[in-house]
Amino acid sequence: MLRKIPIVLALLAASLAQTGKKSKTVPPGPETIVLRGGKLLTVTHGVIENGVLVMQNGKITAVGPAGSTSIPRDAKIIDATGMTVYPGLIDSETHLGLTEISADRMTDDQVETSDEIMPHMHVYDAFHGETALIPVTRINGVTNAIVAPADQDTLPGQDSFIQLAGASSEEMLMVRDVALPFNFTGSQRRNEGQFQNYKFPSTRMGMAAQLRQSFLDAQDYEQKLAAYEKKKSSEDKDKDKGPATPPKRDLKLDALLPYLHREKPVVLAAEEPNDLLTALDLANEFHLKVILNHLSHSSGLLDKVAATGFPVIVGPIYEQPKEWERYDVVFRLPAEMAKRGIKIAFATYDDSHNSRNLPYAAGYAVAFGLPYDEALKAVTINPAQMWGVDDRLGSLDVGKLGNVVVANGDPLDVKTDVKHLFINGEEIPLVSKQTELRDRYWK
Repeated sequence: MLRKIPIVLALLAASLAQTGKKSKTVPPGPETIVLRGGKLLTVTHGVIENGVLVMQNGKITAVGPAGSTSIPRDAKIIDATGMTVYPGLIDSETHLGLTEISADRMTDDQVETSDEIMPHMHVYDAFHGETALIPVTRINGVTNAIVAPADQDTLPGQDSFIQLAGASSEEMLMVRDVALPFNFTGSQRRNEGQFQNYKFPSTRMGMAAQLRQSFLDAQDYEQKLAAYEKKKSSEDKDKDKGPATPPKRDLKLDALLPYLHREKPVVLAAEEPNDLLTALDLANEFHLKVILNHLSHSSGLLDKVAATGFPVIVGPIYEQPKEWERYDVVFRLPAEMAKRGIKIAFATYDDSHNSRNLPYAAGYAVAFGLPYDEALKAVTINPAQMWGVDDRLGSLDVGKLGNVVVANGDPLDVKTDVKHLFINGEEIPLVSKQTELRDRYWK
């Protein structure tokens, strides 16, 4: 009996080893999903009334009419008959993941106000992907967003571009440093309270001077770095009069260099004409790559804006007009820009609890003259192009990520409900803290 025990143990070990091999060599494959019979709003190549869309390995692999688009044999088919299928929407400025409850300082990381010039602040260092506001936002078809610092500083830190789903904050960050906000609305002045408590800059003159000095310092810093590198690589070090040591590392100035080289855009925010003109002069002085922002009360300068060729982020569209403006001037601003050929994108800005309302801002602009197709582009392909991700997002095209929405009506209509939401080809449950509370107490 004792002699048989080693044989039994050997057979058991071999069986376990074989089982382990099988579990490693036969992983479950990614699910192929087909949306069949829906109205496809492709954005870039028209509308397909009775279409088929195929997603596999996280990407769109086929888009076309139902009668001529092949469906993989092993696919999971979702009947989208009577539904509208469109690309995930993109919000071009939010504070998602930087704030939860504004009254609770422990959950508020929107801006660092110890200095006006903070380009070395990175949104990704504070982004909290587990925020309850993200499920609330994506339940209305928003799949991607720009997360920006609040606008109390002229240069408050660098924006990040995110997906609204992922196993961690790291997975959700598609582009960590995508742009630099350049705020010149006047609210950045340090002039609150008594006069004797004012800090620099307390005027628009001070704001402009501080910005100009910051960019000049960055240029000087780069020249010193280049001189040191030249001396270090020189064959005849005695003849080269360059510095013997590199300049002290300066994170602020380092952060400005990609923007001075036009590698990334600055998002120049101004609302009124004088602010816009001053900020544009600064941007031109340093040859910055610009995306304009807000412009809510600068309708008189739209021809000048069109001549720059710069795209514009629109909003907040619900803002009240100034006393010298028509009642509808802010509402009509997107339509007036589109007439002049200005590329626009919509943003919900500082109301992160209502980022879900992004499609309604576009729909509101349609009511005041913006062509429907332009409104849809302004929440899909236009922002994708502005942020340099149009090879992956913004339309229903083969090869792009499977960020797709299925809804029971027009995406810009407040009566429409999203029925299916896909991010990276994976269906995301339409559940949030709000729906959980609704279901608990809906009795």
